[in-house]
Amino acid sequence: MRLSLHTDYALRFLMFLVSRPERTTIAEVAGFFEVSKDHLAKVTQRLVRLGYVRSIRGINGGIELTKSPDEITIGQVIRDFEGAMHYLECVGATATVCVIQPGCALRGVFAEAERLQWEYLDSVKLSSVVNPKVDLVQLKLAAP
Repeated sequence: MRLSLHTDYALRFLMFLVSRPERTTIAEVAGFFEVSKDHLAKVTQRLVRLGYVRSIRGINGGIELTKSPDEITIGQVIRDFEGAMHYLECVGATATVCVIQPGCALRGVFAEAERLQWEYLDSVKLSSVVNPKVDLVQLKLAAP
């Protein structure tokens, strides 16, 4: 599985929010990760629509999580951004898409691999991939 850039940005943005107790801005996060502010703005709009974050306008505004990091799973974020992902076309197909599909065991192998992958990703909480006591900004500044 290879994730899109938007999914990558969404996961990193959520991780950044967990590591910082205060609200943040798109510009701050884009600058921190050295990514396009415009792309991150599109990702943020989607995160808002999906209910992961809220955007607050005004002098004390910014972006903040709407859910606890313990409620957000990596698997759900990936599904929300990527949609249905299958290793092979036949795994998710209800109709025959390949001439050998009726007798092919490979479909079952990949279906089980996907099941195990999603089971694992759904068990990983956002809170477990970010140490809330570690400020990512300070971590970046300390890097050689």
